[in-house]
Amino acid sequence: MECAPDAFLPADIVALYEVHQWRHAIPLLGTVHPTEWAEILEALRSLRVRKSHIEVGGKGKSKLSTEFDSGLYSRGWVEKKFATAIVLDGVQTPSPTHKIDCFKNRVALELEWNNKTEFYDRDLNNFRLLFDLRAIDAGVVVTRCDELQRIFESLGRGASYGNSTTILSKLLYKIDGGGAGGCPVVAFGMRAALYDPSS
Repeated sequence: MECAPDAFLPADIVALYEVHQWRHAIPLLGTVHPTEWAEILEALRSLRVRKSHIEVGGKGKSKLSTEFDSGLYSRGWVEKKFATAIVLDGVQTPSPTHKIDCFKNRVALELEWNNKTEFYDRDLNNFRLLFDLRAIDAGVVVTRCDELQRIFESLGRGASYGNSTTILSKLLYKIDGGGAGGCPVVAFGMRAALYDPSS
């Protein structure tokens, strides 16, 4: 996984996120999908990790994820499930994909805040399949940096955000292992700079 070149990223995004790319996903998104790329960056600028997000836990669809997704939905992004099937000798067998949290114009985005690391396998496999089927051009994953663990520990919530949950280092390991296949991927890791202790 390549570290994202700062030349392709605004300075404020670099300050708030650790960014990595696979198969030149950032230049691809910036040139082929400039509107969607700008909308993703705007949503990332608006995102904050609030103390209240951490204190309530976050099993399933967290408040942080809901707030982030809503910002994209207001710009025309949708939750999307593709109907796919395998046809062999005229016999069609359904082969459903998992729904994409945020989808627009061949760009797929998932936010993983506090799920089991197996959710990364699901997301990356979905990206790979949909890319191979020519349904998407790139995938984006927004997750949390390992450095946020210090904040969780300080709030007495470290056990709820343990090492087997969705953190950036686990995602990078899975992408480097080929989890996304040939699909270009951008990974954004939320830095401690996004933390807002007042809300």
